[in-house]
Amino acid sequence: MAVYQQIGKGYDLTRRADPDIAVQLAKHLQVKLDSSYLDVACGTGNYTLALTKHGGAWHGVDQSKQMIDAAINKSNVVAWQVAEAEKLPYADGSFSGVLCTLAIHHFAALSPVFREIYRVLAAGRFVLFTATPEQMSKYWLVKYFPEAIHKSAEQMPTLEKLRYALNDVGFNSVNIEPYSISENLQDLFLYSGKHRPEIYLDENVRSGISTFALLASADEIATGCQRLAADINTGRITEIVNKYENNQGDYLFVIADKVEKSAKA
Repeated sequence: MAVYQQIGKGYDLTRRADPDIAVQLAKHLQVKLDSSYLDVACGTGNYTLALTKHGGAWHGVDQSKQMIDAAINKSNVVAWQVAEAEKLPYADGSFSGVLCTLAIHHFAALSPVFREIYRVLAAGRFVLFTATPEQMSKYWLVKYFPEAIHKSAEQMPTLEKLRYALNDVGFNSVNIEPYSISENLQDLFLYSGKHRPEIYLDENVRSGISTFALLASADEIATGCQRLAADINTGRITEIVNKYENNQGDYLFVIADKVEKSAKA
């Protein structure tokens, strides 16, 4: 998670909570007005703050002090805290729901984090928003930035690993809902330009995406952007985007349930 110290400065120029994703996260979490919720690896708190509008008392935790400082500057509605995801500073059963968006690929291992989340969660849901290597292999970005996308996909846990780690720490059921990028997506994460290829030519957009900021070489970015710009100018990009179309979603919501022991009996 410390990698975000490097991209934290300009992060909020291009990264903001997408209203549709926030609505879906609230739905999957089953947010209630009188309950407490935790956003793990919350970054600068964009989704945490968007979720407060749906109700509940919210806490946000991130390893990066720079990210938490930015979150504090935005609002004190959320109880922000700097802490490791593997060692959460909360009592057992503190929350009715836990959230983690676009961050699990930065954890050294899944099980220690998931075990902590399971511990601080009362009966309720843990909702993840992420992408699998299989989904990423179908991004048309592979055509222009193959090494960076390959490295990025290698960081992502497979769906099988996710399921195993969640079940291993005690989550009772794990459900999956695919998510496809919309044309007016407001949070400019990795594949946000699926329908707007020109955004990748903007250095500000690339600097807010860890794949470009941390994994792509300067040569690959220069060459890839040159080829992408040429294909946008000729209109060939439409053919390329269409070739990479798939029906398995570009990202996915993972919804894991923790059931009270008495309810399982």
